[in-house]
Amino acid sequence: MPGNPTTRTAWRPASRRHIVRLLAALPATLLIPTTAFARRTPSATEGPYYPTPAMRFSDADNDLVKIAGAVERAGGEIVRLKGRIMTRGGRPAAGARIEIWQCDVNGRYLHSRDRRRVQRDPAFQGFGHVVTGPDGAYAFRTIKPVPYTGRTPHIHVKVFHRGRSLTTQFYIAGHRQNDRDSLYRRLSKTDRQAVNMAFVDGQNGPEATLDIIL
Repeated sequence: MPGNPTTRTAWRPASRRHIVRLLAALPATLLIPTTAFARRTPSATEGPYYPTPAMRFSDADNDLVKIAGAVERAGGEIVRLKGRIMTRGGRPAAGARIEIWQCDVNGRYLHSRDRRRVQRDPAFQGFGHVVTGPDGAYAFRTIKPVPYTGRTPHIHVKVFHRGRSLTTQFYIAGHRQNDRDSLYRRLSKTDRQAVNMAFVDGQNGPEATLDIIL
């Protein structure tokens, strides 16, 4: 037939040697799985004062300083605790339930076994929870934790996500009693950074941001 036929180059699969050369030219960070960058948040004991559902207020939301129907608000310094719950692969953990519980400004927990001779703050909710949205974000309004006999200030945290759970404790960064706390002393320097709350001035007062890696 008349006319010049179009010249075509036959496609050939890339050789193994060629693929190796291409991989070698890529930045090293692209060749490392994302899980290598995410260290799981260190776990910690639940402690003796995790309030059972029967002990909690019916108002068990993410605002621990104001109980529905109560006139007074909790004593203590009001702070905001926020962050995101993420998987080790860097994905937001949507639908995760995060719970926190802590003692009130007087050092007493919302628990029937806490019989210390101090008055419990009736305006402090003591326990709260929230469920994360698509971005994995969580936020609580609570009080800055205070010390009590034998423990440095801390907040207990428990996360449930897709059949898995994580229990840990958050501490105040740089608090003078941290190094005398037996649980805190067991943590490595890296693990301490993962659970230290560094409070800064936010729009609505002091706030700390801590991401949780499952």
